[in-house]
Amino acid sequence: MMHNTQTNAVPSMIDNSIPHHQEFLRDVLHGLSQPQKTLPCKYFYDERGSQLFEAICSTPEYYITRTEIDILKRYMADIAAIVGSHCDILEFGSGAGIKIRLLLDGLTDPRSYIPIDISMEILEASARELAQQFPSVQVIPIVGDYHKDIQLPDAFRRQTPQRKLVFFPGSTISNFTRPEAQTFLQRIRRLLTEGDGLLIGVDCIKETEILNAAYNDAAGVTAAFNLNLLHRIKNTFSTNLKPQHFFHHAYFNAREARIEMHLVSKLDQIVEVEKTRFSLRKGETIHTENSYKYALPVFASMAQQAGFTTGKVWQDPGHLFSLHYLTAH
Repeated sequence: MMHNTQTNAVPSMIDNSIPHHQEFLRDVLHGLSQPQKTLPCKYFYDERGSQLFEAICSTPEYYITRTEIDILKRYMADIAAIVGSHCDILEFGSGAGIKIRLLLDGLTDPRSYIPIDISMEILEASARELAQQFPSVQVIPIVGDYHKDIQLPDAFRRQTPQRKLVFFPGSTISNFTRPEAQTFLQRIRRLLTEGDGLLIGVDCIKETEILNAAYNDAAGVTAAFNLNLLHRIKNTFSTNLKPQHFFHHAYFNAREARIEMHLVSKLDQIVEVEKTRFSLRKGETIHTENSYKYALPVFASMAQQAGFTTGKVWQDPGHLFSLHYLTAH
């Protein structure tokens, strides 16, 4: 698509993050004190974790990224026709910005792009590159945790005849529990006015073998990604935690229709974090992530309950993944 050529400099980073160290510690101590120990998956994404996730996306077993990219390429003309011209785009968890490049290039004269990500380093680099590649688009990066309410800039909150579009690719919605996903969709709906859109990627239920392989790649990249969370805790706090005393375990829980990722203790051990002690038995797990898989009618029902009209759904030929366009009503 053609874009006008006015120059655009990256504005100052908007920092909506809260005192990160204190919240991180609070979440670690709370999670490790539960009967089923947990650690929030949002803390995967320090600089090393973000690099490892980008590497996961290139593994042959992890179909999600390449399949969604193929869908975007295949159906971009349809997406552009629905979205219209001069839209303002908000993306949650933008990361390295690979998919947004396809969207910005394929849409007709998008006006602004507001990426929100918890990783300042990744966000800053991506925003700079996008501003250079798309000089007519106003890029307004925001550092923040999109799980919480974030003050959005005027570029997205202002009332205009043009459509606002929330872009939420990668089936990141899958990391929420079903009730959390429902609440998050409702939060997105409150950001939009009638007629605005949500373009969201959703992973589909499929053969267990494909799912298990995607989260247990032969090269061990996903295992390193999961274990990196322990390295991050070790490098951030006063702790005797030894990541080598744990191993990665991921499997498809068919009853819950979700992949579960765990860190399994190799031995009976006492872990101390900032003078708080936790005991783990050999074989006990720390639950680090869920990735729910959806049948199309189930996700459509959730979207409708959140205040959206379901529209186009695009899928790959193998029906591994789905991309949904939802309209706020």
